[in-house]
Amino acid sequence: MQGIRRKIVYVTLYELIAIAASTAGLALLSSSSVGHASVAAVAASAIAVAWNLIFNTLFERWEARQAVRGRNFWRRAAHAIGFEGGLVVTLVPLFAWWLEISLWQAFVLDLGLIVFFLIYTFVFNLAFDKVFGLPASAQ
Repeated sequence: MQGIRRKIVYVTLYELIAIAASTAGLALLSSSSVGHASVAAVAASAIAVAWNLIFNTLFERWEARQAVRGRNFWRRAAHAIGFEGGLVVTLVPLFAWWLEISLWQAFVLDLGLIVFFLIYTFVFNLAFDKVFGLPASAQ
C-alpha cells in the first residue's frame, strides 16, 4: 500500500489508539475527569493528525534523497523524536489552558505522554511497516 491511502490508514489507526491511551493518561496525570480529559485528547489528536501528515510528507521527501535505503533503528528513532518534538510546541499550551494547570505542570504532564508516545510511535511504525510493507521512499 502506497501514497495517500497508506497515509490515511496510518493516521486513522495511529490516532484511534492514541486517543484512547491519552484520555486515560491525561485523566490520571491531571486529576481531570475522563470526559474533560477526552476533549483534550481529541483536540490533541486533531493537532497530531495535521502534524502527522505534514511531518511524514517532509520526512519521506528527506528519506527518498538518502543514499542508504530502509528504516534502521536510528532512522526510526529520528522519526519518532522529530514527530513528538513538534507536538510538544503545540500541546503544552493547550493542556495548560484546557486542564487549568500551569505551563510547567502541563510540560511535566506532557513529558509522561512523550515517553509513552516515543515508544508507541516507534513500535507502531515498526508494526505498521511489517503489516503493510515499507513506503516507496524506503524501498
